Amino acid sequence: MGGQFEGKEKTMRILIIGGGQTGAHLAEKFCEDDHDVVVVDSDEEALAELDTHLDLMTVHGNGADPSVLEEADIERADLLVAVTDRDDTNILACIFARARGVGRTVARVSSSSYSASRHIHFERLGVDRLVNQYDEYARDLYNVLRLPGSIEVADLLDNRVMVVGMSVHMDSPLLGYSLKNFASREWLRKIRFVAVVRGDDVMTPHGDTTFLVGDDVYFAGEPDDIADFMQWAWPEHKRFQRVVIAGGGELGLQLARMLERSRMQIVLIEQDEDRADLCSAELNRTLVIKGDALDQETLAGIGEAEDMAYVASTGSDEHNIIGCLVAEKYGARFTAAQVGKKEYIGIVNQLRLLDRIVDPHLAMINSILHFVRGKNVQAAAILARLPGELIELKLSPGHKWAGKAIQDLQIPDGVIIVSALRGGQVRTATGDLALAAGDRVVAYCLPAAMPKMEALFSA
Repeated sequence: MGGQFEGKEKTMRILIIGGGQTGAHLAEKFCEDDHDVVVVDSDEEALAELDTHLDLMTVHGNGADPSVLEEADIERADLLVAVTDRDDTNILACIFARARGVGRTVARVSSSSYSASRHIHFERLGVDRLVNQYDEYARDLYNVLRLPGSIEVADLLDNRVMVVGMSVHMDSPLLGYSLKNFASREWLRKIRFVAVVRGDDVMTPHGDTTFLVGDDVYFAGEPDDIADFMQWAWPEHKRFQRVVIAGGGELGLQLARMLERSRMQIVLIEQDEDRADLCSAELNRTLVIKGDALDQETLAGIGEAEDMAYVASTGSDEHNIIGCLVAEKYGARFTAAQVGKKEYIGIVNQLRLLDRIVDPHLAMINSILHFVRGKNVQAAAILARLPGELIELKLSPGHKWAGKAIQDLQIPDGVIIVSALRGGQVRTATGDLALAAGDRVVAYCLPAAMPKMEALFSA
C-alpha cells in the first residue's frame, strides 16, 4: 500500500478500481475536490506514477479479489468506481463492494450487451450504475452532428433540456446587441444564455453582455427551440449530408446505429476485415468500406466532401488526429476525433486543430459526478471546452431557493440558473420565475463558485 493522505479534511472516501488513463483522470478530479482517494491496480508502474503527483493511497492487486479489496479498507468507502479494461472485473468489484456495505457503486463496461440487457437487473446485484462510455459519447456526437454549428452538447433533465455551445460567426444576428437590447426578444423566453468563452476568459452573461465574432456562446433550451434558434443564429450553416466514420469499434459502430435514424448518408471505414464484416451485418443503410482511413484513395473514393462531417474513432489517438487533418484538406466541414491522452487533448484544443475532441474519460466523470456533489444533486456534467459544471438539483421543501423568484435569490458570482422542470414542463429561468419545492433545477457553476454552492447541494 502506498501514499498517505495529507492536508485539509476530506469529504468522501472513493475507491477506484483501475489506474489506467480513465482511473487516473478520475483520481485527479476527486483529489482536486479534496476527497480521500484509493486506487487499486495490478500495474505497479501505473500506481507509482499516480503516487508521484497526487495525494492518494494505492493498493497493488486484482480489484476483483476480495482480499485485495479488504487491504484497501473497502468497508470504509462511500463510493466504488471500477474502470479496468475488463467488464467482468468491474462488475465483480461492485458486487463485492455492495456486500461489504459500500453505499454507491459504478462499473464501466465496454460491451453494449451489458447496458442493453433487459433481463439482468444489475442494481439488485450491487451495481448502481453501468456506464458504457462509448454509448455516452456516441449520443453526444449524434447531437452535435444533427445540430450543425454546435461545438458540444449536453443533455439534462431527462433529455428535456439541451445545453449547446456555438461559435459566433461574422454574419450572425447575435452581433451588435446587448442581451437587454436583444434583436429578437421572443428568443429570451425560450433560450437561456449560460456562458461566453472569449479567448481564455469565461463569463456568465448579464444584461450588458454583447457577443463578438469568435466567441463560443453556450445556451440552453428545449431541443426543438434549440434547433430553431441555431437556424436563426446561423442560417448559412447547412445540415450535414454525409458523415464518414473512421473506425468500426464500439464508438464508431454505436454512432453509425444512431445516425441511421437521420437522413444523412453514413460511411464507415474499418481496416480489420472481420470487424468490417461485423459492422456490415449490424448496420442497415451504412456503407461499410474495408480500408485504411488515412489512405488517400480510400478518402477520394468516398466522393464529394461538401457538407461532410468526419469522425475518427480508431484505437490510435495519433491516427485519429492525422485522419481529421487529412479529411479537412479533402473538404470536410466538421472533424471530430477520439483522443484519450491528456497531453494531446490540451495541444489540440489550444491549436484548434479539430472541431471536437471525443474524450472517453469525461463520460465516466459525468456519469458519477452527482454521487459526490450532495443528496439533492441528481445529475452533473462537465463540458470539454467550458470550465465549471452543470448541476441538476431537486429542491427539497426546506431549500433556500424554494418559494422565491430567481431575481430575488442570493446567487454567488459565477453561478447562473439555466432552467427548471416542474410537473413535466420545462420552464426557462427568467428573473420572474418563482421556484418551488420539488422543482428540478439546472445551474451552471464556474469552478471558483462551487465551494459556495455546496451547502445548497445538500440542504
